[in-house]
Amino acid sequence: MLANRLKVIIVLVPLVVGFTAWGGWPFAGLIAAVMAVAAWEYVRIFHPGARGSAAVLPLAGVVALILARQAWGFAHSDWILALIVLLAMAFQVVAQQRGSQTSASDFGMVLSSVLYLGWLGAYFISLRSLPDGQWWVLVVLPAVWVADAGAYIIGRRFGKRLLCSRVSPKKTWEGYLGGVAAAVLLTPLLAALWHLRAPAVTPLHGLQIGLVMAVLTPLGDLGESMLKRQFGVKDSGKLLPGHGGIMDRVDSWIWAVTLGYYLVLWLS
Repeated sequence: MLANRLKVIIVLVPLVVGFTAWGGWPFAGLIAAVMAVAAWEYVRIFHPGARGSAAVLPLAGVVALILARQAWGFAHSDWILALIVLLAMAFQVVAQQRGSQTSASDFGMVLSSVLYLGWLGAYFISLRSLPDGQWWVLVVLPAVWVADAGAYIIGRRFGKRLLCSRVSPKKTWEGYLGGVAAAVLLTPLLAALWHLRAPAVTPLHGLQIGLVMAVLTPLGDLGESMLKRQFGVKDSGKLLPGHGGIMDRVDSWIWAVTLGYYLVLWLS
């Protein structure tokens, strides 16, 4: 399993770094594609047999919000969100009239998927669009990767006390604290390296970002576990060997870019 995880990481990390450096519409296109797949997995967790608007609207709404963020920033998001809400309710009213027994829950599923994966997922674009955004992304995301790796290694070796047993039966306090320590130690070193190219990115910023990412982004992982536990699902999908689905990989990244965007604004 560890070998499969490493193979996926070897592919994913250069892909993310390369498109981050590229930026612009190619980066936005990658994020939109990844979040569309995550939206499909999200729908399948809630409603494995979802069809019609309940399956299509989450994907369309997520892609629309992400591409709109690239095109206009936060402008126009109000009417896009309003339109999605109205369409979701209208379609589910029609679906119930046609015999659907899950229209009310499908309505909630559509809205939550669009907000979680579309609105929050679009912060990948917002963070990349900041001055020196390329370098901020390459501090924020690696902070999560380092914390995840530290938590995995320390948790497997020393983990005894469960962190959140009813949500995730494998995560431990030892692993969590190991992840925090790894991010706090290594993220400033990465920021020091990027400082040579982007003076606005400093080791102190790396320390602050590493601490915030390591402390808070595990909630994204636990949040997805919460959803899966309720519906009796082990993984969101099987696309990434050793990791599960796309949602299983990006759950903490979504928290990272959202928190990272506002943290960078505050630090700048």
